[in-house]
Amino acid sequence: MTEHIISLNSYDPVEIFGVYNEKIDAVKPFFPKLKIIARGNEIKVIGSTKEIEFFDAQFKSILQYTKRYQTLSVQSIQDILSAGERNESMHAHENPHNEILFFGNNGKAIKARTPNQKKLVKKQSANDLLFAVGPAGTGKTYTAVALAVRALRNKEVQRIILCRPAVEADEKLGFLPGDMREKLNPYLQPLYDALLDMMHPKKLQELIQDNIIQIAPLAYMRGRTLDNAFVILDEAQNATLNQLKMFLTRMGEHAKFIVTGDITQIDLPDKNRSGLVKVLELCKNVKGIDMIYFENKDVVRHKLVSKIIEIFEGKEKNNI
Repeated sequence: MTEHIISLNSYDPVEIFGVYNEKIDAVKPFFPKLKIIARGNEIKVIGSTKEIEFFDAQFKSILQYTKRYQTLSVQSIQDILSAGERNESMHAHENPHNEILFFGNNGKAIKARTPNQKKLVKKQSANDLLFAVGPAGTGKTYTAVALAVRALRNKEVQRIILCRPAVEADEKLGFLPGDMREKLNPYLQPLYDALLDMMHPKKLQELIQDNIIQIAPLAYMRGRTLDNAFVILDEAQNATLNQLKMFLTRMGEHAKFIVTGDITQIDLPDKNRSGLVKVLELCKNVKGIDMIYFENKDVVRHKLVSKIIEIFEGKEKNNI
């Protein structure tokens, strides 16, 4: 048996251990073969050399997280150690689809939470074009944006481009105050909201000003070639077939495209003009293109949301 001491000289022991040691107690179940003793400003670890080495590496991740975000919760500890546990059981090149994608604003764990969110994470590495289709609240857009942010962080792409068809903006733009950006912001706000969950507002603003992150209406994509970019088209059910053709043919070298939509929420005046269903049919069975169909069970909003979706689906089926 080996004994190892970790000193917390530059950290507040209460922040690391918890007031009643609840944080260090959250660590122990992840290392059942080790004896872990927290005392004063030190942690004593007793066990095999291999187990202690793994503990030391994982505990350094906890300390780095604390230093970066100036906070540490039991949930954060569990997220960090869960990620480390999976990486230990599989080599990194065998496990590129870790549920935790990264830690976002204020140290929030950004991760895939439902089966289809995990499927989206898994399939994006093998396909340059993905369609994610399903009801509201299933995390389609959020997961897609998280994948884009991760790709930018990992320098896999040089920029992120997020767009939506501004259907209502076309109809009501003249009644909104301000310049074009101000007028379009209400329609693009969900994309901003997702990004603000994942990075500090100041950093986000800098990336937007430098055009590294671009958020714009679908119409602004016309005539562009999008190289080295992670591109997301959100609310694609509100795009016509010609608009979708225009968007999909913008794909340049080293680009990743994700198209999200909900075919039950078409806002076009003539619902038959929506091109999403037609494009899904045209693109099925094409190598390099895949489709993930989200379901009510993927809803990650309030528990009543999935029930509300079921109520309205029943209403439509019964023509009520």
